[in-house]
Amino acid sequence: MSAFSLKMDVADNRFFSGETSPLFSRQQAQQARFFHQKIAGYKPTPLYALNELAALIGVQKILVKDESQRFGLNAFKMLGGSYAIARLLCEKYQLAIDELSLDELKTRITEKMTFATTTDGNHGRGVAWAAQQLGQNAVVYMPKGSAQERVDAILRLGSECIVTDMNYDDTVRFTMQTAKKNGWEVVQDTAWDGYTKIPTWIMQGYATLADEAVEQMTAMGTRPTHVFLQGGVGALAGGVLGYLVDVYGAEHLHSIIVEPEQADCLYRSGVKGQIVNVGGDMATIMAGLACGEPNPLGWEVLRNCATQFISCQDAVAALGMRVLGNPLGSDPRVISGESGAVGLGILAAVHYHPQRDALMNKLQLDSNSIVLVISTEGDTDVKHYREVVWEGKHPAAL
Repeated sequence: MSAFSLKMDVADNRFFSGETSPLFSRQQAQQARFFHQKIAGYKPTPLYALNELAALIGVQKILVKDESQRFGLNAFKMLGGSYAIARLLCEKYQLAIDELSLDELKTRITEKMTFATTTDGNHGRGVAWAAQQLGQNAVVYMPKGSAQERVDAILRLGSECIVTDMNYDDTVRFTMQTAKKNGWEVVQDTAWDGYTKIPTWIMQGYATLADEAVEQMTAMGTRPTHVFLQGGVGALAGGVLGYLVDVYGAEHLHSIIVEPEQADCLYRSGVKGQIVNVGGDMATIMAGLACGEPNPLGWEVLRNCATQFISCQDAVAALGMRVLGNPLGSDPRVISGESGAVGLGILAAVHYHPQRDALMNKLQLDSNSIVLVISTEGDTDVKHYREVVWEGKHPAAL
């Protein structure tokens, strides 16, 4: 068997309390899912069992939630943007979210609004899609270095899209200032003082995918022992983990938060026990995770309930993309982008590491482990996807 060493720094969460949050519970997730179910074309995304890969790695099961099949948008992010915009409009027009669909909500709107957001691609596309569905306007700002394909996907939905010369976090601040000046509504998945309501709704919307996954696992007669969740600002991780620990209990779920080493604000926060920001360009292939300032709402859930934090090099995500795209035997093929594949990439990188046994022990992985990973996006940048999977960019070993 080949052996190669990819950089993965693993930190135990010394500040784990197991305290759950009423904001990110099964009840809140199911309310969001009830709304999503009324959108034309809704169906749960697949939960695939990679049985042959699980046997190779030495765990009982590997389950992959494939969010590339979400409403034809190739990523999960619309779950948050659509729910938050709907909640915002319901509040404005004094309507009940449980009684309305997007189509019904559109008929109640009497004046056009403009929604502004910052994105590395997928969140902005989700906001643009929701605005289009409701006949509203959206202005989307992207940080420097954003892929043209992701820009074009937003433009095709009828939104304005502007690439700045700033990193993600500075672009968020610019978006906030511009929106305030123009009277636009900011729909952002990170939070700050005075801005928590919309990020909370976005995170609750993300939990629809977790509610589906639990339903699918229950139908399989199984439950996870482990979950790998991507970091970023911590909105997805916080929303999904909040739901999962409400269902299973934080003490009964080994949860691992994974980030690129160039933007590992949650890893550093986990080591210190309080929010730590990361600056600079954050030049990682995991564009959706290139965020240096944690969402305090998500951070609270992760500080209380995450088991471990991992900071890893880009080659780990690239490895995950190749493994998912080139499955063993009868395992299903999953097209997973850079941010989507990093959780599975960790499993593969551990398996091929010279210190495999020590890392398996560190992560408490064994033949009884049932591992859930979320492939949060497909090939949202096709050119780069092919450079990685076809051409071998970011190789596992030189």
